[in-house]
Amino acid sequence: MSKTSIGRMTEGKPLTLILRFAFPLLLGNLFQQTYNMVDAAIVGQTLGADALGSVGASTSVQFLVIGFCIGICAGFSIPVAQTFGAKKYENLRKYIYHAILLTVLFGAILTVGCALLCGTILHVLRTPAELYSDAYIYLFIIFLGIPFNLTYNLCSSILRAVGDGRTPFLFLAFSATLNIALDFLCIMGFHWGTAGAAIATVFSQALSGFLCIIFMRKRHPFLNVTEKEKHWDGHFAKILCVMGLPMGLQYSITAIGSMVMQSANNSLGAIYVSGYAAGMKIKQLAMCPFDALATGVSTFVGQNYGANQIDRVRKGVRQGIWAGIIYGVAIGVVLIFFGRPMSLLFVNAEYTQMLDASGQYLRALGFFYWVLGILNVCRMSVQALGFSIRAVFSGVLEMIARTVVSFALVPYFAFNAICIADQCAWISAAIYISITLRWCLKKIETRHAAV
Repeated sequence: MSKTSIGRMTEGKPLTLILRFAFPLLLGNLFQQTYNMVDAAIVGQTLGADALGSVGASTSVQFLVIGFCIGICAGFSIPVAQTFGAKKYENLRKYIYHAILLTVLFGAILTVGCALLCGTILHVLRTPAELYSDAYIYLFIIFLGIPFNLTYNLCSSILRAVGDGRTPFLFLAFSATLNIALDFLCIMGFHWGTAGAAIATVFSQALSGFLCIIFMRKRHPFLNVTEKEKHWDGHFAKILCVMGLPMGLQYSITAIGSMVMQSANNSLGAIYVSGYAAGMKIKQLAMCPFDALATGVSTFVGQNYGANQIDRVRKGVRQGIWAGIIYGVAIGVVLIFFGRPMSLLFVNAEYTQMLDASGQYLRALGFFYWVLGILNVCRMSVQALGFSIRAVFSGVLEMIARTVVSFALVPYFAFNAICIADQCAWISAAIYISITLRWCLKKIETRHAAV
């Protein structure tokens, strides 16, 4: 089997291929969330609940910025998956070259802009005064690490587009292990506080990203851009921007709603800031299988669409949705009954009010987690088919739902309203994107029949 056939998803049972691809990606996501949780756990257990709140006070804006990075890199990989499925390897490498140039440009703009606006962002989020100093240091360092985050995400997105989910997992596992070790060294050894947690995260991401580049060039030489292919072509750049920017904006637009929601929650006081921070870490961990499954379906859809196998596209999407729903029901039960005990990972049992808040938030989420199985798979499938702009509107609906709840209900129902905001966003977006996916599938079938 040639290197270029590794990871091809145009033959075989759809669900088997999707799950096989998604499994190492899932492990990678779990490792990533693990070291995020370790940051929070070490900070909370050693520095206290206020320090945990400082790290968590900017979670939504981190999701906005890092989500944009992940989104544009995932969008850049769509033409790579399609050209890989169509066996057009010269065009594949041209897309990679232009993706690198665009990533450098976006990385520079984001790093400078976010670093300069760090204080303003925390004020907009209404970060409590007692948490502001540590929150600023942590967020500023995370923003300085944006180029390293982009490096890893671009490499991993390209590798996944050609069906190699194993390599990104290996380097993410390495990064997670290194991050944990550096957490102990920087926080407990050097006593750098929340800055130590951020430094550990950025350094481990940087090393992982650069090693991934080296390994990718040696393991998959067909991805290496030749001198002949290193010239600017507006056509390739335009297609990448059409794919990447909407996906990045979708993540960011979704995060804007989360920022409004977090700002409303921050106004409730430090107890709810810390409780929400703990709940968010567990929520993100529980969402890892959704992300892995949706990415697996997206890669399957992109390759088979490129190979003009529309029936396989439909079958893969349908089976992926059902797999997501089944997982959502199962993990929902876990969150309902064990959300509060799981929050003990982050603080001691004496912080009862914080634990109660975290448990309440997770319990409310648990009843609706299955909706994410529909939302994530449908949204990623729409993007993989090339309708990225339409997928953006699902993020807009999430933003609107969270904003309405935050402004209209939090003043009257306080933290109880925070506990229903995500569910309102998920349901609104899932209804829209499932209808949109049906339209997109009919559209490509009509195109295919006309050829």
